Amino acid sequence: MVRFFVTPQDVYTDSIKLNKEDFDHIRSLRLSPDEFFIVCDGNNNDYTCTLDKRDGSFIVRIIRHNEVISEPTIITTIYAAYTKGDRLDYTVQKAVELGVYNVILYESKRCISIPNNIQKKIERLQRIAKEAAKQCGRGIIPKISDIGKLDDAIIDSIGQSDITFFCYEDEDKMHIKEQLEHHFSKEQDNNSIVSVSIITGPEGGFEPYETKLAKSKGANVVSLGKRVLRSETAPIVALTALMYHTDNL
Repeated sequence: MVRFFVTPQDVYTDSIKLNKEDFDHIRSLRLSPDEFFIVCDGNNNDYTCTLDKRDGSFIVRIIRHNEVISEPTIITTIYAAYTKGDRLDYTVQKAVELGVYNVILYESKRCISIPNNIQKKIERLQRIAKEAAKQCGRGIIPKISDIGKLDDAIIDSIGQSDITFFCYEDEDKMHIKEQLEHHFSKEQDNNSIVSVSIITGPEGGFEPYETKLAKSKGANVVSLGKRVLRSETAPIVALTALMYHTDNL
C-alpha cells in the first residue's frame, strides 16, 4: 500500500493535510475515492486514508488509526565514516530498512573523500532515508546528520547509548557475536539496554590510536569476522547481527 509521511501537527480528528508534492503523487496514481493508502505521522502512528471529496484541497480522510508495529525495541545509532562516491547511499538505505534510528556521519584519519558541501550530502541522504522508510513501512524517518571528527563521534556514542560497539578490522579477540550473546542472552533481564551505538570505519580502516581512544572511552571494540568488509557493508552486517540477537528481524 502506498505510504506517505506528515508531521503530527498535520493530523486532525478525522482528516490529514498533505503537502502539495505528496498530494500530487496520490493524484498521479489515479486512485479512486474508495482506494486506501497509508499516512504516517512520523511518531509511530499509521492512518489508513482515502481521498477527500473536497476537490482541489490537500486534505485526505482518515478511515482508521493503527500503531506502527515495525519499529525495533532497540534504539540504534550508526556512526559511519565518510566514503567516496555513493557508498553511503547504500548504507543509509539498507540501515533504514533494518531498523536504524539515526545515522551520524564523521571524518576520520583514513577517510579517502570528504564532501565539499556536507549539508548537500546530508540532504541527499535524508531523502534516501525517507524513501526507504516509506518502502519498508517504518513508523519514523531516521535522521541523518554530521558530527565532525571521529573523536566527537566516540564521545557522543558513549554518552547517548547504553552500549557502543566499535567495529575494528584488526580486532582478533572479541567477536561481535560474543558481545551480543553476553548483553542480550535470553537468560538475563535486558530491560535496561534500550539504546546501542555502532561505529564503523572508512575505506582505509581505523588508525591504531583511534581504536585505543575508543577503548579508553568505554567502547566495546569488536570484530565482524575473519573477512575484511567494505565500508558500506560493515554497518549493515553489525546492524543485522544486533537486530537478530534482539529478536528484531
